[in-house]
Amino acid sequence: MTATTTTTPPTLDQVLAGMTATLNGTVPRSVQLAATVAPDLVLRHAQDSGYAMPEGAGALTDETRTLIYLGIALATGSHACIEAMMNKAHTLDIDQAKILETVKIARFAEATRVFGNAEHVFAELAASDPGDGHR
Repeated sequence: MTATTTTTPPTLDQVLAGMTATLNGTVPRSVQLAATVAPDLVLRHAQDSGYAMPEGAGALTDETRTLIYLGIALATGSHACIEAMMNKAHTLDIDQAKILETVKIARFAEATRVFGNAEHVFAELAASDPGDGHR
């Protein structure tokens, strides 16, 4: 016979306490507000966070996951996530040089996106360019 273990899902208070500890003593305002009007959404979000970024487990370190999340938040303009990941970076004592390198990578990724999106512009200019670079 195989023993099965069941775990009790965390309560909203436990989730918020965990966030507070993980995010350097803060909980994003969006989470605070959602906790009052849609606590089930906060619980699901915490569950998804544990799935995507399992603390102390997974192939990546907590530091690496935090830096990836920060870079994506920078690229997407998610101010709440930027703040949350900076709080987490402080909790994890991530070196400033690593944070700045993440900013540089995110900036380059966005610049590369613009460069790639300009393909049509470059093609039209190249088709009409007599070779001297002027129209």
